[in-house]
Amino acid sequence: MEPNFFERVYIVVRQIPRGKVASYGQIAALLGHPGAARTVGWALNALRDSEIDDVPWQRVINSRGRISISRVDLGADLQRALLEQEGVAFDANDRVDMRRFGWAGMDDVGRLWRT
Repeated sequence: MEPNFFERVYIVVRQIPRGKVASYGQIAALLGHPGAARTVGWALNALRDSEIDDVPWQRVINSRGRISISRVDLGADLQRALLEQEGVAFDANDRVDMRRFGWAGMDDVGRLWRT
């Protein structure tokens, strides 16, 4: 059985390497739903405590290169600190240079859950 949308978000986010970031919209587009950036955010917001260490949620930011997390327990300060530990730099306007740190994505994301 094919995983649901949230599960597919987690599978793709696990592919983002250390020191790279992707946008919510990029993840949605990779999943074949280019208009579902908010739903990607909801999926990350719905991570259970037991999944937080397994899914590198901090590597997903908005398309302007800014942090826009809404979970109280996973705040912007934590997200920024985790990204900086991975070598991701922020400019004076608290933005990440997507050309420098952006993840190129994958050609065939569906291969991750096909049997």
